[in-house]
Amino acid sequence: MGHRLGIDIGGTFTDLVLIQPDGSALARKVSSTPENYASAIVRGTRELLADAGIAPGAVGEVIHATTVAANAILEGKGANTALVTTGGFGDVLEMRRLRVPELYNLAYKKPAPLVQRRHRFEVDERVGPDGEVWMALDEAAVAEIPEQLQREEIEAVAISFLHSYANPDHERRTAKLLRDRLGGDVFISCSSDILPEIREYERTSTVVVNAYVGPVVRRYLGSLAADLRAMGIEAPLRVMQSGGGITTADAAGEKPAHIIESGPAAGVMAAARVAKQTGLSNVISLDMGGTTAKAALIENGQAVKTSEYEVGAGINVSSRLIKGGGYAIKLPFIDVSEIGAGGGSIVAVDEFGRLTVGPQSAGADPGPVCYDRGGEKPTFADALLVLGFLNPVHLAGGDLVVNRAKAERAIAEVVASRLSMPVPEAAYGIFELAVATMTRAVKAVSTYRGRDPRDFALFAFGGNGPVVGAAIATELDIKHVVVPQSPGVFSALGLLLSDSEYDFAKTVTVHGQRLVASELAEAYAALEREARDVLVAEGVRAETVKLTRFADMRYLGQAYELTVPASESLDVEEMIRSFADEHRRTYGHASSDPVQVVSIRIVARDGYERTSLTGLRTEAAGRSNGGGPSERDVFFGARGLLRTPVIGRGALEAQALDGPLIIEEYDATCVVPPGWTASLDQLRNINLEALQR
Repeated sequence: MGHRLGIDIGGTFTDLVLIQPDGSALARKVSSTPENYASAIVRGTRELLADAGIAPGAVGEVIHATTVAANAILEGKGANTALVTTGGFGDVLEMRRLRVPELYNLAYKKPAPLVQRRHRFEVDERVGPDGEVWMALDEAAVAEIPEQLQREEIEAVAISFLHSYANPDHERRTAKLLRDRLGGDVFISCSSDILPEIREYERTSTVVVNAYVGPVVRRYLGSLAADLRAMGIEAPLRVMQSGGGITTADAAGEKPAHIIESGPAAGVMAAARVAKQTGLSNVISLDMGGTTAKAALIENGQAVKTSEYEVGAGINVSSRLIKGGGYAIKLPFIDVSEIGAGGGSIVAVDEFGRLTVGPQSAGADPGPVCYDRGGEKPTFADALLVLGFLNPVHLAGGDLVVNRAKAERAIAEVVASRLSMPVPEAAYGIFELAVATMTRAVKAVSTYRGRDPRDFALFAFGGNGPVVGAAIATELDIKHVVVPQSPGVFSALGLLLSDSEYDFAKTVTVHGQRLVASELAEAYAALEREARDVLVAEGVRAETVKLTRFADMRYLGQAYELTVPASESLDVEEMIRSFADEHRRTYGHASSDPVQVVSIRIVARDGYERTSLTGLRTEAAGRSNGGGPSERDVFFGARGLLRTPVIGRGALEAQALDGPLIIEEYDATCVVPPGWTASLDQLRNINLEALQR
């Protein structure tokens, strides 16, 4: 396969990792270019290949994580979209689920639907919940729609008919009629192809999101592929999905709703794999970059997934506790809690004298004040520099020169003077507030899910994750923190450690005495055939396809389900026990009520390992991690200013070292505060252990 290239776009930096045939890896960080993200990718790729002395044609695979789909929704810059639906169901997008994220806010307004009312077309047809046709499709009414779509300059059409999960015939006939009249210029998406499951609102919302971002994602991926070909890279472009698997660019263009949380998923999947090889089965991943901090739970070696996700109206959440704030997407997502706290988070003091950190970000342009690119508002990164946590001369191996004096002045003027305190104390207050904010993100995937964070190790990565890892662990009484190789580009590395993976689901509602293995086995077998065919068509060898069964279960009468594993034997009693255990972990109790299987799921992946972690060493292409003093003064709050050694990761190979300690690398900085010790394991992970307190 030759050289493999992973590309992850962040709000501040674009990260690139190149794994070579001998197992070595090279990394590069470049500033993101929000006006055209592909510009940073092209620049970074050229520099990385030049430093490695590799011709573009030697690249055999490119895997990409992108925020283009999520940004299109968050910024309201998706396609002009129409909805074709069953007569009487045109207002499903506005009726939603009668939930609000702010319980006591009487002035709360729901986000406007992604499809305007005049662009929703109701068609007479009706299919029953078992797939029987109750009313034939009015094809004459469908035939009148294309003219109206052209008049309104519609770019994308979502089709969602009632109970189409049981019988998709009406949706597919409608799609064909529209395509025959409109040609290939309009993006058309059927709910039965995107989400063949019950619940008309979630299914309709999901297919509308898919249509809304479809043209944007297609254009972006097509343009990126063309730019790479122009460089001489003919390798196939593949994309990370929100559920943690890799798909082709063509598949991502057809079903872009699957790549909404593309970037965060890569880091979580890499964390799960590295943790497993380290001997850790239960970890909480913490990915803090320049714009956001993201936490996820890895339990029994597997990243926890959810199908409850909302995006838009200023939020990206998968929390069961916050509903109604965005647009529902009922697809597999790594259960990530995301919060607006990163290196670029803007610091301010409001009119009441309250300190705030984020969620607004300085981003890549102009960036923090210390970047000296015109930024005037202090940020979290400026506070870290003032405290001494970051190199006072440069970051990213010398690529980014920093101005500490400007950072100090900004914090003095905006924070210290307003709060009448010295600059170091003000900077440490910023640090503590940001840590408290990120601690909530960790709780969202642990405490709020019925898990005790003290039973987990914290896996810290991203450009700033290793800076705050020990501080967050201290707040949660976590004793063990792991900082992997190349933490600042770890999500890009994670792309190259992930498998081709697809999720398949089908509603099969069975319960009580009808919950029998034979009925489930037939349904699973049909879904497995479909899953295997899709992967083989993508080029995966049949013998390497791995299929894993899951079931969405609930107590009879409940409105929502929990997903549990389903064994090959389909032991019904075992499935019921697994559901009861998961219900007890999640909600604190279980019941003896009858159990219902609502949907079955198959996760199909390519089990062929392309990259081994054994012996993998990542280096900064053409860059040195050195430069700067071997010691510096660092402010640790109540402990005051401490003279602190500054070392590289390699210095830990000989022995474990006690904090305070700063470990500097090309792509990240790890802070080992007093009361912690640092050592290196066989995979070159930094292990931080809390001393007895």
